[in-house]
Amino acid sequence: MRIARFTAENELHFGRVDGEPGEEILTVLAGDPFYTGIQPTRQTYAIDDVRLVSPIIPRSKIVGVARNWSGHAEELGNATPSTPQLFLKPNTAVAGPGDPITLPEASEEVSYEAELAVVIGRMAKSVPVERVPEVVFGYTAANDLTARDLQRTDLQWARAKGFDGACPLGPWIQTELNTEELSIRTWLDGVLVQDGTTADMVFSVPELVAAVSEAFTLLPGDVILTGTPDGVGLVRDGQEVEIEIEGIGGPLVNTFRDA
Repeated sequence: MRIARFTAENELHFGRVDGEPGEEILTVLAGDPFYTGIQPTRQTYAIDDVRLVSPIIPRSKIVGVARNWSGHAEELGNATPSTPQLFLKPNTAVAGPGDPITLPEASEEVSYEAELAVVIGRMAKSVPVERVPEVVFGYTAANDLTARDLQRTDLQWARAKGFDGACPLGPWIQTELNTEELSIRTWLDGVLVQDGTTADMVFSVPELVAAVSEAFTLLPGDVILTGTPDGVGLVRDGQEVEIEIEGIGGPLVNTFRDA
């Protein structure tokens, strides 16, 4: 099942997405599916009549995982970690599908990173790997934007990873997905620049969720970014990044502009 968040007639809704690409119909859900469950109403909209926004704004946190692909670690001159390396992004970093992203004035080297994002469905702490599916609401596509120059100079990654717009999510949440071998692809102005599979992750999705839940209590709507394959590169004013993850669809598309 696909769950989107959208605006229509000046109202914000969650909705179930049905139909083929370009012809999707959104059925409005009653309440917040993270707390009231998925309750379809009789109200529907064609996708062309709504504006999709980020499928979730975490009330609590976004947890990123660094260097979870050996190829990405190597391209940046880093060793592959022996344990998951975690960092945080604020929820003000979230942007939605189609949103223009303003490049931060403090950086001249912002790069894209296509990632599978895990959306948590219920409160969880110290979850065993085998029970991770019980706490996952679903999955969406993410772009873990990173200011590389700030990442090199700062002792912490708060500025490099947390600037406004640094975490586009979308276009919707897929609630049922086998994450063992999903293709993750990125196009920069129509040119394929990243082409990886989750089978090449250093730590699997269940391993990551379990590890993150050891470090932090997870709350409904929290998002975990699971790392990016090799092929990251810089984005400039006027460019477009398109990310597609197998089984989610979409894609997640954003354009970039100077401040």
